[in-house]
Amino acid sequence: MKGYKFEVFTAVIENNIREGIFKPGHKLPSVREIREQYHISMSTVQNGYEHLMIIGLVESVPKSGYYVSNKLETGPEVMKPKHVPVVRDAIFENHLALTTSLRMGKKIAEFNVAAPGDVLIPQKLLLRTIQQVVREQGAGLLRYYPSNGLPALKDNIVKRTAYYQTIINPNELTITDGALQALYIALAAVCNAGEVVAVESPCVFSVLEVIRVLKLKVIEIPTDLKSGFDSDFFRKACEKNAVKAVVITPNFHNPTGIMLSDEQKVKVLTVAQQYNVAIIENDIYGDLHFHGHRPTTIKSFDDSGLVLTYSSYAKTLAPGIRLGWLSAGKFMERAEQIKFALGSTVSPLYQETVNRLLSGSTYDRHVRAFRMQLAKNAYAAINLIATSFPKDTYVIPPSGGYNLWVKMPDGTDMEYFYDLCEKIGVRFTPGYTFSFSNTYNNYFRMVIADTFSAKRMEAIKLLGQQLS
Repeated sequence: MKGYKFEVFTAVIENNIREGIFKPGHKLPSVREIREQYHISMSTVQNGYEHLMIIGLVESVPKSGYYVSNKLETGPEVMKPKHVPVVRDAIFENHLALTTSLRMGKKIAEFNVAAPGDVLIPQKLLLRTIQQVVREQGAGLLRYYPSNGLPALKDNIVKRTAYYQTIINPNELTITDGALQALYIALAAVCNAGEVVAVESPCVFSVLEVIRVLKLKVIEIPTDLKSGFDSDFFRKACEKNAVKAVVITPNFHNPTGIMLSDEQKVKVLTVAQQYNVAIIENDIYGDLHFHGHRPTTIKSFDDSGLVLTYSSYAKTLAPGIRLGWLSAGKFMERAEQIKFALGSTVSPLYQETVNRLLSGSTYDRHVRAFRMQLAKNAYAAINLIATSFPKDTYVIPPSGGYNLWVKMPDGTDMEYFYDLCEKIGVRFTPGYTFSFSNTYNNYFRMVIADTFSAKRMEAIKLLGQQLS
């Protein structure tokens, strides 16, 4: 996937800011200086500075220029939650009733649904492409397609993953009915009932539910709010327990939005290879980076076949496009059997539609615009919380994906908080649904995949005012 022209200079500025070379308040080169230095157009420079403003690194001062933002701090230092490597049965105390969406009050601002809003879905593109597919394929769409998926679609996926150094053997690739089915197949191919699976903590509750259905036991691996998945803790868990698999989202983890560095990815892989633990890698947000290049995967470093990577187009196109894929590595034979038992064909219409989008440039153009909008939403949400919520509310700035992970100040009455949310019509996903422990009671997830209308922004401000 192509980058932006402005990245030739924004990457340098961003790196200098993150490394502390450019301090808050530092005056940055003018548009004219950047244009002359990098031989790019004025509009490209302006787009680049707009991008840096969107991700919260730069501020514009009228008639003065661009400066490093003085608002880089998003909250106080958060103590790392204490975890012990305890194996648990995958059963929620109250199951999935622990979401604000189950309280049937008024809906003004829903931030609890991890799917793009209607305005951000490329409706015209999808409907036009579907119509073209129906006209050309006709009754052929009513027949069974190959069990593992349309060969042309698989070829396109293999070509695209190669762009970010992830080499997939087409014979190890199967098309699935979305990401959750891919996860189910991967876990069932690797584990038997009663065996132990390591998961990130916090971990999205849909993953925990699949583990529960398969009657597996879980051990939670803490995710540091700055560095991500704790591979040292993972190693200790593997030393003391017969861990069969680990489920991990290295790129824009749900709910924290954290991305693991290549060094961290290799470290996780090294531990897994040492203890013969299968890595089930969720890469559904990988295309939705806010800046820089499309990140690599753990699979891109693997030559053992231990890594099973899966993804889906429901997050980048539309939730109704139930089409994902699984690269099952050395577990392909078993995965293929499970996939066939679940249903031999994924919707031919969806397969042909996505294949057509991937064959040209339309998917890339859409994703470029979509991830820029997500970055804008993230910046807007962080500013709203910083200016409206109580002091010491902490937000992790995401580097991609859909989610903000927010910690309320210690001592906050969270039951009162969710009651206020319901009265105002604001809905988040409570932090306690992301773990079997009580570690994240003071947290909530805020999904940023819809437009920030004036009504939605006012609801957040009102919530903050009533909390203060």
